[in-house]
Amino acid sequence: MRNIKVWKAAVAAGLAAMASASYAAYPDKPIRIIVGFPAGQATDVIARMVGKSLQDALGQPVIVENKPGASGIIGSELAAKAPADGYTLLVGSSGTMSINTSLFTKLPYHPLRDFEPVTILANVPLFLAVNPKVPAQTAGDLLKLAKQSPGKLNYGSGGSGVTSHLTMELLKHQQGVDITHVPYKGSPAAITDLIGGQINAMIDTGAALIPHARGGKLRLLAVASAERNAAAPEVPTMIEAGMGNFVAPAWIGLAVPKGTPKEVIATLNQALANSWAKNPAIKEQLAGMGAEAAVMTPEQFSKYIQSEIDKWAVAVKVSGAKVD
Repeated sequence: MRNIKVWKAAVAAGLAAMASASYAAYPDKPIRIIVGFPAGQATDVIARMVGKSLQDALGQPVIVENKPGASGIIGSELAAKAPADGYTLLVGSSGTMSINTSLFTKLPYHPLRDFEPVTILANVPLFLAVNPKVPAQTAGDLLKLAKQSPGKLNYGSGGSGVTSHLTMELLKHQQGVDITHVPYKGSPAAITDLIGGQINAMIDTGAALIPHARGGKLRLLAVASAERNAAAPEVPTMIEAGMGNFVAPAWIGLAVPKGTPKEVIATLNQALANSWAKNPAIKEQLAGMGAEAAVMTPEQFSKYIQSEIDKWAVAVKVSGAKVD
């Protein structure tokens, strides 16, 4: 009996050693990154930048596959069902990795149940903008106008349930004001009407709003991030503007299917810690998009995702947005 136990222990130790050696060799073949959005969108652009960083750091080809549709759900579900071996990665957004859990009543994946977080990749600050004819020079001025005439002011978004919509709903809830929501089929249409004066205000990314503000077509009132954005350093944060501790950036992150070995996750995280956030070229390229490079440990990113799920659940609830 004792010999059998010794033999079993030896076999287990041998298998563990073989597995360890296998993971130590990771990666030994091409890696694919799934993106649940079309080519050219911010998540896709950042995924391709990440792919290049990982390719340079790990010495294996990294291929980006776009699987767009259903607010990123198609790509996320596909990645969740992939083998948990480190050769299929998901680059997702704050929408797919936090907002969707409350927005969709039948979501076929959960960002923490079905994935192992690797690291956040970028923060994408959101700006509050108004048409120049709106008599508000600050975020405080806008909210004062809203309180004086409840429901009279309106704001646009890229659609019901998107980040720009829910961020404004979160701000309205926090500040106790009534501003009417006007949903559009995508941000470009909403921005066009904001410039034309058909709507009064909007929250969206710096990449979408800053060029129009520089041309005098829009006025930026505040940015919903902890610090001012390098692309528009003259714009105060919501905190500076007296909006309380209002920090609600969009973000992009990296995850792998649940069950991926910790050694593989550590390899991916370390590769990006060394080649991503510290790379001046990456910082410059992201800054051109109004984004900021970031890296977290897997544990930090997991806690952050949970906090984001909790935060956006409030926004979804107060907005009444739901998708079946």
